[in-house]
Amino acid sequence: MHDLTPTPALGYEAQTIGTVTITENSGVALASVAARTGHSDTCTAELTSLLGAAPRVGRAVLHDPEAGFWMGPDQWMIGAPMATHEDLADQLKARFGTAASITEQSGAWVVFDVTGDAMPDMCELLCNVAIRRMTAGDVQRTVIHQLGCFVIRRASDDHIRILGPRASAGTLHHALITAAKSIA
Repeated sequence: MHDLTPTPALGYEAQTIGTVTITENSGVALASVAARTGHSDTCTAELTSLLGAAPRVGRAVLHDPEAGFWMGPDQWMIGAPMATHEDLADQLKARFGTAASITEQSGAWVVFDVTGDAMPDMCELLCNVAIRRMTAGDVQRTVIHQLGCFVIRRASDDHIRILGPRASAGTLHHALITAAKSIA
């Protein structure tokens, strides 16, 4: 067995521009859960057991250590700290059994945390989410710089988490930096 070390998509240090800080967060393990035909209730019960509630349409459950958000009908994304959940997909497979299809997603997405007082101004330049009306746990699928992304409003009013395609991490990062500079 090879001893492989996961690497961040970009490996950039956090950048503060004006009052906005953009940080690549490579410490998040991700796995998708898709209920198999006829097992929606079982998946909802397992998600409730894991997170305290099953994420509803447009919502995330910001639970610790695992959190999750709704991606589509009977589909959810689960995230947890990489340090303790590197094998998150395997943990979920054991938990859900044959009720769900579980897919490792950690290597497919790049995660950026954007914080700061001017975050809403920056977000308005980036995408068409109503950031000023979003509350903690709201999730919106949107397009940022022609890339399909998820924007999650975190618990703090000045914090969003953006998940975008890892293969386009550089492009997404460039869009975030450009927007931050334009409002600084």
